[in-house]
Amino acid sequence: MTERCDLLITNVHAATMDPSIPGGYGAVEDAAVAVTGGKIVWLGPRRELPDCAADRTVDGEGQWLTPGLIDCHTHLVYGGHRASEFARRLGGESYEEVARSGGGILSTVRATRAASAEELYRAAEPRLKALMSEGVTTVEVKSGYGLDLDTELKQLRTARRLAQHYPVDIVTTCLAAHALPPEYDGRADEYIDLVCEQILPAVAKEQLADAVDMFCESIAFSVEQCQRVIDCAKKLDLPVKVHAEQLARTGATAMAARASALSVDHIEYITDADVAAMAESGTVAVLLPGAFYTLRETQMPPVEKLRASGVCMALSTDLNPGSCPIASLRLMMNMGCNLFGLTPAEALAGVTRSASRALGLCCSRGVLRPGLRADMVLWPMETPDQLAYEVGALKPSQMLFGGRDATAG
Repeated sequence: MTERCDLLITNVHAATMDPSIPGGYGAVEDAAVAVTGGKIVWLGPRRELPDCAADRTVDGEGQWLTPGLIDCHTHLVYGGHRASEFARRLGGESYEEVARSGGGILSTVRATRAASAEELYRAAEPRLKALMSEGVTTVEVKSGYGLDLDTELKQLRTARRLAQHYPVDIVTTCLAAHALPPEYDGRADEYIDLVCEQILPAVAKEQLADAVDMFCESIAFSVEQCQRVIDCAKKLDLPVKVHAEQLARTGATAMAARASALSVDHIEYITDADVAAMAESGTVAVLLPGAFYTLRETQMPPVEKLRASGVCMALSTDLNPGSCPIASLRLMMNMGCNLFGLTPAEALAGVTRSASRALGLCCSRGVLRPGLRADMVLWPMETPDQLAYEVGALKPSQMLFGGRDATAG
């Protein structure tokens, strides 16, 4: 009996990123992939393909097919820019010094509060398009440049609006505990009251966020204050993520692991005990080499220890106006290899399989496997190693969002 499917792709090599298939890429050469209802229904060697009548067929022309790339940590919606701070840091000021002088996050807060929802949307569009042009099919977008109820909602609504007009899937995160707003200077605990009693409940009521994040650093919030945010998020049935140990060891990673956080992000200053806690909890380590590069940091995350302990490592842009104004996930793959010592296969896993886990989406995407979303990218390359090796010229030849065609760019 002949089976029917919506789409059949043949004459293609599949880098499935499925860990059950031997090799770093889970490669299936000379493969075929069948899609129905936006999901993969069959994948394997073409010679084993059962009789299948497809409404549409694609000849992969010997190219490589990968899962859609996932940027699991961005601050894509914001107002203004901070180019002057870039010049100040080049002049010798540290990120902390700039922040404590009224720059940094608070500079973007002022610009974001002043911007209309339409202005935020128009400013975010080219950033989103840049990510999509490199094969990104899922993007996480954080708030955190409002630090008041109205602007936090404005940021999250803008992110949701982008998802309505572009085929990319957008996951939203409320990062109201990002910095202390100027009107709460010296009253951090009172601001955390606002976050827990007003902002997060309002966000949850409108279903504007898929997770809650927080910045646990000396220039932001303490472990005790962040624990309050975690407790509130749990009551609202929202998973948590934590900006942890970027500038110094704070204990944020241990706190996040105890809370079974989806991820801890940055983690340059984590200890062996932190690595062990992450391994036990299953919390994903999100590596952000773009911020490391932009801030000219010297303390690297302990990649070898994370690898040895079996901690899942994701990669992301951390796209933001201050510490990483770089809208290129492919460049992060290259940086992850050159700066942090990842292999090309680990880098691709970091922006597919591991990134999906960092967003709590591993049951729906990040791997090419029957039953998962048909978010797929066709690349004109001879080996998947080229994705981390080449930056700029290598572009997708075709992208599929839930099985639907979309042009890259």
